[in-house]
Amino acid sequence: MRAALLTKEYPPEVYGGAGVHVEHLAAELAGLIDVEVHAFGAPRDSDLVAGTYQPWDALDGNAAHVAALRTVSVDLLMAAAVEGVDLVHSHTWYANLAGHLGKLLYEVPHVLTTHSLEPLRPWKREQLGGGYAVSSFCERTGIEHADAIIAVSEGMRGDILLAYPAVDPDRTRVVHNGVDPQRYAPDAGTDVLAAHGVDPDRPYAIFVGRITRQKGLTHLLAAAAQVDADVQLVLCAGAPDTDRLARQVREQVEDLRGGGREVAWIEQMLPRSQVIQLLTHATVLVCPSIYEPFGIVNLEAMACATAVVASDVGGIPEIVVDGVTGHLVSFEPDAADPMGAPADPECFARELASRINALVADPARAAAYGVAGRQRVLERFSWAAVAQRTVEVYRSVL
Repeated sequence: MRAALLTKEYPPEVYGGAGVHVEHLAAELAGLIDVEVHAFGAPRDSDLVAGTYQPWDALDGNAAHVAALRTVSVDLLMAAAVEGVDLVHSHTWYANLAGHLGKLLYEVPHVLTTHSLEPLRPWKREQLGGGYAVSSFCERTGIEHADAIIAVSEGMRGDILLAYPAVDPDRTRVVHNGVDPQRYAPDAGTDVLAAHGVDPDRPYAIFVGRITRQKGLTHLLAAAAQVDADVQLVLCAGAPDTDRLARQVREQVEDLRGGGREVAWIEQMLPRSQVIQLLTHATVLVCPSIYEPFGIVNLEAMACATAVVASDVGGIPEIVVDGVTGHLVSFEPDAADPMGAPADPECFARELASRINALVADPARAAAYGVAGRQRVLERFSWAAVAQRTVEVYRSVL
C-alpha cells in the first residue's frame, strides 16, 4: 500500500497540533506501509517527503482573499503530483481540496483527517475576510466526498455530523491524537526558565498556543487578575490571527504588569526541548480554549507530568480526567456572539482562576495529578497505536 499524506505543516514548519500529528503519524506509518509526504513550503531534508509546493507567483499579495487563493494554487500542484499512489490522506482545509482532486484525477480513495471545522470557527472571518468562504468551500467539498473521515475525538465526530449532515456516519471514524512520551518527558533542568525570566522556586501557570480566538488566551488574561498574586504567568504565545487581537492581548498583559503581576511573555516559536522544560516545572498548564477538537497541548503537558486546567469543550474531556489528571472548567458559549465568547465571561474567568488557585495552594495534589497524567499518556495515547488504527481505516476503503 502506498499512501500520500497531504499537509500544510511538516517539520520544521510546524505551528499547530495538525503539524505535530502529521509529523509523528508519518514516522510511524513508515514502519507499516509505503508512505510519502507532500507539504506546503520549502524543500525538506526528509526521506519521507516526496514533494513541497509554493503558491503561484502570480497570486502574490497579503490580502486575506488572495491568501486563500494561494492555498488553492498549492492544492492544484499537490493534486498533480500524487499520481501513482493507492490513496491520498489530507489534513486540514489547506490540503482537503488537493485530496479531493487527487481522488477525482486518479480514481483513488481520499481519507481526510479533521483537526478543526470551519463552520465552528466563525472568528476566522475576522482573519480571512472573503477567504473564509473559500476555506469553508475547500473543507466542505473534501469532507462531503471523502471515502473515510477520521475525527480526532468523539466530540469532533459529533461536530462533523452536525456541521455536515450530508456525511454518512458510517464513513466517520475516531482515531485520537497521540504524543511521544520519550520526547515529551519531565526535564529537571532550569536553564530555559532562567533564560526567560521564570523563577523555578515559585509556582507558575503556563499557556502554550497561538494567539487566536479559539485558544481563549484573552479569557486567561482576564482570569489572571484573580489568581494568587505570587503565581507567575508564562505565555508561550505568538502568531496572532489579526492585528486587533494582538493589540487586545498586549493591552491585557500591560494592564496585568501595571497591577504588579508577573507575566513572562515568550512571543517567538520555541524549540520543542525548551517548551518541554517550561511545561515540566509549571504548577499547571492552562488550556482555556473556546473550541478544541482534541487539544494536543494537554497531552504534552501530561506527558511532562504537569497538572492541567482546561475548558470542558470538544475532545478535551477525552484527554483530561477531572479530579484525576487536572480540572475541567465548564464553558457555555454565547449563542448570539459570532466570535464564540462565553455566555458569562466573568464566571468563566472566575472558574479558571479558582481552579488554578486550588492547585497552587495544594502542590501535593498538583504533583499527583501530574503523575496520573503521565501514566494516562503511557497507557492510552501512543503514536504507534494511532498509526495502526489509521492503517485500518486505509484498508477499509481500498
